[in-house]
Amino acid sequence: MLKIPGSVQNLKEPIVQELADSLVERRWIDAGPNGLAGKRIEFVGLQLTITDVLIRVEMLDGRKWTTIARPSQPWVEVAASQTRLGVASTYIVQGIRHILFGADHMLFVLGLLLIVSDRWMLLKTVTAFTIAHSITLAVATLGYAEVPVLPLNAAIALSILFLGPEIIRSWRGETSFTIRHPWVVAFAFGLLHGFGFASALTSAGLPRHELPLALVSFNVGVELGQLGFVGLILALEHSFRILEVRWPRWAQALPGYTVGSLGAFWTVQRVILLFGAMR
Repeated sequence: MLKIPGSVQNLKEPIVQELADSLVERRWIDAGPNGLAGKRIEFVGLQLTITDVLIRVEMLDGRKWTTIARPSQPWVEVAASQTRLGVASTYIVQGIRHILFGADHMLFVLGLLLIVSDRWMLLKTVTAFTIAHSITLAVATLGYAEVPVLPLNAAIALSILFLGPEIIRSWRGETSFTIRHPWVVAFAFGLLHGFGFASALTSAGLPRHELPLALVSFNVGVELGQLGFVGLILALEHSFRILEVRWPRWAQALPGYTVGSLGAFWTVQRVILLFGAMR
């Protein structure tokens, strides 16, 4: 529940819009002669959830203010003004959180890591994925293309399912187009995942006056989260090798089967949702 300062009055009834993965509420308010600067906006009960709230305030004089409330701090205080650095830091954090809490994107990156053992090819593959999702993130965010959310989510799940059998083939010493040219597959599916990032970004809200800055900052955040995840996996792998940790065969196969199984589950789940929406 939104709790706004007592001096604030609604000028008209709030508009609530349900999106695929979020809820957008718009209010037109009169903040009184002293304005909103220094005032606190609270979200009662947010601390009991795992949901973030993006707050964007547009003043009558054209100034914009954007920040995020989280369960750990279910309130925000409106600053008198917001610098470009403040906007950039907000969207960098948003990008990092989206990639780290986006299990489907993370599993796709993990699947690539499990297929590619050569470090040079891994760099090439991750770079191809980055370039591809950066292209579609920019294209979709700037309004040049739009992909419906439900089929997009199903296609992203299918990309993860696709990697499952490829991981098993690589472990068996077999070959395929994906194993020979993983960067091509990473680029192709990266275009899909970029539309997914754009969907999350536009759902969260974008400051029109700082759109390029917000877009670049969100992409930087996605990259930082992605590189952090890749670095963590490689560091763990290196540590296990140094410590000569020997995992049982089933444990070695577990990550690959997890990628394929969750990819299959999400594909079925999202296809059912898609057909349900078409009925």
